[in-house]
Amino acid sequence: MKTIKFLAMSVILVAAIILALLYEGDTPKDVVDAKYSNPSSQFTTFEDKATIHYRDEGNRKGETIILIHGFAASLHTWSPWVGLLEDEYCIITLDLPGHGLTGTVPSADYSVEGDVRTVDRLADHLSLSSFVLGGSSMGGGVTWRYALEHPTKVKAMILVNAAGPPAWSDFDGDDRRPAVFMLLTKPWFRSIAVKLDPYYLLAQALRSAYNYSSVATDDLIMRYYHLLLRQGSRKAVIDRFAASQASAQPADLQSLNQPTLLLWGREDSIVDVQVANRFDEVLPVSSLIIYEDVGHIPMEEIPERAARDVRTFLHSLDED
Repeated sequence: MKTIKFLAMSVILVAAIILALLYEGDTPKDVVDAKYSNPSSQFTTFEDKATIHYRDEGNRKGETIILIHGFAASLHTWSPWVGLLEDEYCIITLDLPGHGLTGTVPSADYSVEGDVRTVDRLADHLSLSSFVLGGSSMGGGVTWRYALEHPTKVKAMILVNAAGPPAWSDFDGDDRRPAVFMLLTKPWFRSIAVKLDPYYLLAQALRSAYNYSSVATDDLIMRYYHLLLRQGSRKAVIDRFAASQASAQPADLQSLNQPTLLLWGREDSIVDVQVANRFDEVLPVSSLIIYEDVGHIPMEEIPERAARDVRTFLHSLDED
């Protein structure tokens, strides 16, 4: 009995030491905000006291495009496209609740439904009644759900390696996903992850997501890392993942008549390319471009080529 107690205490002690070594506290919001905001950064506070970080850039006389980032990312992911398309288009990017410099919100609502409301409130704030809406990964899921709820506001969609409906879970490439996605499905891991240093898991996930491209630099990884450690954001991102696991709302994508451009990296380890084919089959008016040797984030991995395809798509809308 004494031996068993000793072994149990030893295991607990070793676990405590490991957790202590891996512990990493939050970073004050003002420290992170000073590093990752720029002169284009704007903040607006809605009725529920949620303050949203967004940027309104480019040609104010051009077509307006709202772009929505993916899970654990931020509006920074769209910077290459902003630089390449701002001559002709007005480009709105935002940090969703729990992400970037928006971070935590008083309602603690980090659901996709909450994201749809956030996008709509920002559109109203900017007096936008009609626009092109685009999204990457999780943000792609927000995009088509927004179009389902507000069909008259969305002129066209740009879905980049977008998340599909829950019913398509068999097509999500689980076998190639980075380890952190498997770990986040475990309640025990989520309970300790709010205090663990996420650097190594994050770095592995990002290198995989970017298909081990040279784009995934140390600076890029540190940006994700610093934004994730912004006070409260780590817990918000983990809470969002837990909520997404429980969500199973049906969706009728066949009712989406907006012209839709589907951009996909064939080597996507997060959302398998089979999902792109599924979107292309279901959406009534879609055009699919698959990039060889590209991963989950074409707008950063091959920004010039992807932006050129976006411009061609948007010009085709003017011809119709």
